[in-house]
Amino acid sequence: MNARQSSEASHFLLALARRNAQIYATHPSTRAILVTGSVAEGVSDFYSDIDMILYYEKLPTAEELSVASQQNQGERRKILASGEEELLESYQVQGVECQFAHATIATWERDIATVLEELDVTTPLQKALSGTLVAVPLYGEPLIRGWQTRIATYPEALAQAMVSHYLNFFPVWGIQKRMVTRDATIWLHQLLVETAYNLLGVLAGLNRCYYSSFQFKRMRHFIAHLALTPINFADRLEAVFYIDIASAITQIESLVRETVTMVEQHMPQIDTTSVHQRLEQRQVAWRLLPER
Repeated sequence: MNARQSSEASHFLLALARRNAQIYATHPSTRAILVTGSVAEGVSDFYSDIDMILYYEKLPTAEELSVASQQNQGERRKILASGEEELLESYQVQGVECQFAHATIATWERDIATVLEELDVTTPLQKALSGTLVAVPLYGEPLIRGWQTRIATYPEALAQAMVSHYLNFFPVWGIQKRMVTRDATIWLHQLLVETAYNLLGVLAGLNRCYYSSFQFKRMRHFIAHLALTPINFADRLEAVFYIDIASAITQIESLVRETVTMVEQHMPQIDTTSVHQRLEQRQVAWRLLPER
């Protein structure tokens, strides 16, 4: 899709999101509504859906939400998840898949604290925080801008926790010769995927960016916002999954080495001893000894 088509798709979807929001804004408990994802960033295509998040003092009843979907002329409504203070639903409007995450303000602010204060580095909530930063307010803008200001202040403790957690690489380069005869294609590719996710996690921490491997998409767009990366990082990381397995393992090892060097340069308080040991790890074949 070219830039003009992307702009057309994003413009249409944003207008549809604004239309959808009008129904929910009339509920007395509604405090804020935003649209996030590709629509907010202006990079949608004609397969994109609409991701909206709606915040309340008290969650509307199931009947009220059902009526709202009908007022939006929604079709094929599905409840994807539900709880006392949260509900995720989807339905189609004019052929477009629209997802609505309904949550109380109290729940959302606890979620923010899970990342910023409790330093949870693996939670998909990091994706939600990242999405809030680029979100377009549709209702309750002052409240949303306050959240964006808070989230934009990335804690140094979180950066270090991210790097420490993701600086964990299985030494696939050390077992390559052993695996040649073991028909381990799927496992080797799994290790490459896990290593790629961990590289992204380390670099996210170094760059003070929120990151989750959950439904990770738009890799190049994400990497483009990272000031600190190995040279040609996006091209080289993507190439890992298109070249022969021996070359892929060599490539991923180089990226790990370069990333570790960046950690030592920009976050020297992180101990890299164990990862260096794994980088040098090589399994050596044993030999039959002559009988005595």
